Amino acid sequence: MKNIVEFLSKKNHIFKRLHNIDPKLLNSRKKIEIFEGVDIKSNYTAIFKVDQKSRFVTKNAYEIEILLEKLIKLKQHNYKKKILLISSPLCSKARDYLKELKWKIYEDRI
Repeated sequence: MKNIVEFLSKKNHIFKRLHNIDPKLLNSRKKIEIFEGVDIKSNYTAIFKVDQKSRFVTKNAYEIEILLEKLIKLKQHNYKKKILLISSPLCSKARDYLKELKWKIYEDRI
């Protein structure tokens, strides 16, 4: 988690609280890390870290959005910001879909 905090602080995302959410709570078997953060202005942020070797395609983007909806139901509130940290190549259609839904995407090895 320290790597994620340092990476996000370099991108001007500073959090008062940041804690991990188990993907099993969202009935997900994917290899994904999910974090919930509260920034300095008390805005809630959902952070999804995907580490896969294959290309991140539109199907994966739909699955991330479904996981976000489950997270909203679990925590019973909306998230002002949504961040996707990804280490694999990203399909342009998936990027456009997520940008349309106001996701902040960072393609870096974390």
